[in-house]
Amino acid sequence: MGMTAQIRFSFLKSKSALKAFGIGMLLSIAPLLQPTAQAETEPLIVAELFTSQGCSSCPAADKLLQSLATDANVLALSIHVDYWDYLGWKDKLARPEFSDRQRNYARYRGDRMVYTPQMIINGNQHVVGNNEGEVEAAIRNAPAMTAQVDIQRTHMGIKVVVTGELPKGYEIATIVLASIQDEETVTIERGENAGRKVTYANVVNDIQPIGLWSGGSAKFSMPKSELMRLHSDKCAILVQLERDEGPGRIIGANALRWKQES
Repeated sequence: MGMTAQIRFSFLKSKSALKAFGIGMLLSIAPLLQPTAQAETEPLIVAELFTSQGCSSCPAADKLLQSLATDANVLALSIHVDYWDYLGWKDKLARPEFSDRQRNYARYRGDRMVYTPQMIINGNQHVVGNNEGEVEAAIRNAPAMTAQVDIQRTHMGIKVVVTGELPKGYEIATIVLASIQDEETVTIERGENAGRKVTYANVVNDIQPIGLWSGGSAKFSMPKSELMRLHSDKCAILVQLERDEGPGRIIGANALRWKQES
């Protein structure tokens, strides 16, 4: 794979997939009030960086993601995993669900490649997250998206409209909501990165499925109270193909700063 950078590996241990859809309270297809704000230009690429504060190879990848986050064509997401916490430092931004998401991606691909820093482009190709050349090539060669995502902020929450078509061989896609903090700076006191102060961009603090899409045009919504509970600055919507093995290729995406500026 040409992995010249030091990376840390973790292999699949469980066959269970993250497939919980007990979220009836979250969505309604009923129209909301008149929109007050909407998303900007849709990104062409989704770059998910699976990283850890306990991994000495990750700070360079975190810095690269900061740069990607300034590109309007890229939705760059920092997703922290917890499986290196035993090395001496508990990642303050990690959640076990994020580790599950990374493992489920590997199941979908069938390659068992789970490591940090790992950058996954459009839910499909993975590259070493601190290898700028590999990341740039993966972004350049990513397949075009086939779904359009419009997000609007309303007085009651957010409204999402997804239009387009599914790739051949697929009958349905999952609509996924990620809540995002603009930035988080952490002083790491122990472990491989002891003494380092690292700033993370576009930190994901929650990922959840909010509905299913079978092509054409469909509307989804989420109440403001739920967004406030997530303590996020903005949210992203991903249109993601799935199999029983887990999440796969992302065919549509957009993001919106839902929180009103003070």
